[in-house]
Amino acid sequence: MSIVTAAPASPIALDGCVPDAVAEAVGEPARIKTRAIDRVAYASDASHFLLTPNAVVVAEDAAEVARVLRAASAAGSRVTFRSGGTSLSGQASGDDLLVDTRQGFRRIEVLDDGRRVRVQPGATVRQVNMRLLRHGRRLGPDPASEAACTIGGVVANNSSGMACGITENTYRTLESLVFVLPSGTTVDSAAPDADARLNAAEPELFDGLVRLQRRVRENPQSVAIIARQFSMKNTMGYGVNAFCDFDSPVQVLTHLLIGSEGTLAFIAEATYRTVPIQPVATTALAVFDTLDDATRALPDLVATGAATLELMDATSIRVGQSFADAPAQILGFDVAAEAALLVEYQGATAEEVAALTAQGARVLGDAPLRAPAAFSSDPSTRATAWKLRKGLYTSVAGARPTGTTALLEDVVVPVPTLASTCESLQELFERYGYRDSVIFGHAKDGNIHFMLTDRFAGDAAMARFVGFTDEMVDLVLDAGGNLKAEHGTGRVMAPYVRRQYGDELYDVMRELKGLCDPTGILNPGVIIDDGTDAHLRDIKLPEPVEAEVDRCVECGYCEPVCPSKDLTLTPRQRIVVRRGMARAEAAGDTALAAALERDYDYDGVQTCAVDGMCVTACPVLINTGSLVKRLRREEQNPVMAAGWKAAAKAWGPVTRVGSLALTAADAVPASLVGAVTTVGRAVLGTDTMPAYTADLPGGGAKRRGLAGSRGGGAVDPVAVYLPACVNSMFGPAGDGIGVTEAFSRLVERAGVRVIVPEGIEALCCSTPWTSKGYTGGREVMAKRVVDAVRAASGGGELVVVSDGASCTEGFAHIFTDAGLDYRTEDAVGFVARLVLPRLGEVAPVVASLVLHPTCSSTQMGLNPALQAVGAAVATTVTVPDAWGCCGFAGDRGMLHPELTASATAAEAAEVRAIDADAHASCNRTCEIGMTRATGKEYRHVLELLEEATRPVSD
Repeated sequence: MSIVTAAPASPIALDGCVPDAVAEAVGEPARIKTRAIDRVAYASDASHFLLTPNAVVVAEDAAEVARVLRAASAAGSRVTFRSGGTSLSGQASGDDLLVDTRQGFRRIEVLDDGRRVRVQPGATVRQVNMRLLRHGRRLGPDPASEAACTIGGVVANNSSGMACGITENTYRTLESLVFVLPSGTTVDSAAPDADARLNAAEPELFDGLVRLQRRVRENPQSVAIIARQFSMKNTMGYGVNAFCDFDSPVQVLTHLLIGSEGTLAFIAEATYRTVPIQPVATTALAVFDTLDDATRALPDLVATGAATLELMDATSIRVGQSFADAPAQILGFDVAAEAALLVEYQGATAEEVAALTAQGARVLGDAPLRAPAAFSSDPSTRATAWKLRKGLYTSVAGARPTGTTALLEDVVVPVPTLASTCESLQELFERYGYRDSVIFGHAKDGNIHFMLTDRFAGDAAMARFVGFTDEMVDLVLDAGGNLKAEHGTGRVMAPYVRRQYGDELYDVMRELKGLCDPTGILNPGVIIDDGTDAHLRDIKLPEPVEAEVDRCVECGYCEPVCPSKDLTLTPRQRIVVRRGMARAEAAGDTALAAALERDYDYDGVQTCAVDGMCVTACPVLINTGSLVKRLRREEQNPVMAAGWKAAAKAWGPVTRVGSLALTAADAVPASLVGAVTTVGRAVLGTDTMPAYTADLPGGGAKRRGLAGSRGGGAVDPVAVYLPACVNSMFGPAGDGIGVTEAFSRLVERAGVRVIVPEGIEALCCSTPWTSKGYTGGREVMAKRVVDAVRAASGGGELVVVSDGASCTEGFAHIFTDAGLDYRTEDAVGFVARLVLPRLGEVAPVVASLVLHPTCSSTQMGLNPALQAVGAAVATTVTVPDAWGCCGFAGDRGMLHPELTASATAAEAAEVRAIDADAHASCNRTCEIGMTRATGKEYRHVLELLEEATRPVSD
């Protein structure tokens, strides 16, 4: 086998293009992306391959995909489908036409009280399971990437996961598909006459399927190979077991598409038979002295009926020890050769689980453990153990040396041979110099993952990789295993498909590909590649860029929670483009670097909400907003920076001017004020001048008169209360009293006393300066806040409370940055904890309430308190399934209204459909953003509580 370098094959063109026929197939030209920044952003997925598309099409629906495929077949354009981009084997990247099937394909339809669910390919597993949760059901496949991986990928890869094995994967739980062939023919496999329709529309394909089925079934050796290899997890090659398991040509084809990785057809819709959620579970994290001890205990543990047996080697444990919430079982010792098994039993009743657990406890009691393993049914304890396991790949990969690539392999062997296989793998790691490699995986199924870290460039590195891979292939196949268990063949194992199945079945697969895709346009190089070096080409070489994000593994977990995901870039893409700039600079391509830099200003910086939601999903805790804030600091306009610093010094008058201006604007026709701001935005720039719209409220009340002690009862103050300036600048919704007045009345009624610092009018959480990168103004404000709170709180003795979730978070950052251990609590949490219990019985004031949690309430863990207050004031409380950050982000929603419109589109549609009696949140600007998005009046939830507890005389 020849050694090749891993660099991308050719320079990236500044502008891509599509054939005219393909362009005409797309309904809106704006959904064809050919700019360099768009193509570089889509080039990376979670795999270790890097292919830059020539163009990206954001598809609207299956009919449009059919038109695109028909045109691409005629033009010879190669097509790759991309949805979640969490695949690890290179199957979601291509160098020609990349079709985004995420944005336009998110519909979820729950059927038969949750026993079935119909899903489009862009919905994530977590989104589907959240819809099924209220029915006590879930999808069978349970991949660790469930927060980000989408149904399209789950079907196309036949993904499995921790517990589903080969009995609850897509192959076993799928009811039907709607799919589009490269010819443009659309097939609904649930149609009663599906076979007849396929025969009429695609006679050569229909006859070819019948012929191949007969060929497979009449070959005893093929049948034996299929029975052996598919008795384990297997995503190597095509799912040729379908030829043996199904009779109808349409059903055969439907199940061949499972695991076909976008090489045979586009999967437009999948209907699943769901599985029941087991309500009782108990979990133990058992630490063994050695990996060999752990793997040799597996057969006995499998025999006990364990639902999951997750293996983690010494490197896994070592990385896990660095977690802030690492399980106690892996702490308190220096890791040498230890390994761990996460053992879980599940069942319908406590008695059933107790019996299973007793069997597992006996096996572990006889095992060579570092310490006795205790089973726990406590949800928090179990969640901590599972967080360790689910975050392993990305955490280990995130800890790799800067500039290296993390390459994850995925194999399966019969469980009895797992111990010897792991031992041999460790010998290979040592022999080829991969000394930081890690082994973990689904040991119950004999399915392990291992990761290699290197800079896969140059003859020496590539020769080492080739030698290792060839020996690994021998090892797994000699053990009777499969070279891919659940991550898909992709490009990484395409050269070895023939090796695993032999010439006959490989030829069946090649003929199948030719029947479905006669022009070879769908994902060439994936699964079927007659060459020997597909796994060596186009390897991604990460370029170091910024310390904040260098550990990013491009897994994509951040993308579903990002408010700008459907408008410009996601957090992953912001990092990918920064790496693309560095790569262009290193290659001397200054034109490309300049083009990326130019477009990054709007796409990467201006439309980032810097809300920090990405860090809630990132397994290596990257807050891309921190990078964007630094870029804003570095690029700040000195005149604007000076102006904002002056504003910080005179914040009281500034907020009053802003409030009065809004009040004045509210009194004149919105079109007049809007025209003025439109002109200002044209002159000063859209990232400088906010846009005025009719939905903005008038100004709020001044805060100066709030200083001093507030509340009820002859008691000492229990908190320092910092009414947020945002509630002074923006008035309350409609005829409401606003949260500041509501909070004051509530503490009065509860007999709780708080103190408001002198000079409150001049205090702010500093978010306006931090979000814009104006450090000078932020320093001025932070010092003033610290001085005022220190004096009012007795040096930090009292908790600090504010009445806007983002403001509470901002104050917390001020104290942390100042090295002060001051406690902060949002007004909603303070009321739920201390005030609500003292108010007595609260009668609901509305029948139905929709709540909008905010990014800050989520990051601070405030949402349970928000729901508790909501439950006190409403009979029914709903948090929309499509909830997400509104993207208003202080003034970002006024600077870039398109950000809020995009971020809230799905949630707004759901809110309008619910049509509740009331709508509430816990942050004024978010309330404004959601009011704008939905046409429903949002107010602070404490206003509703004040109304519910208001004396009759009021």
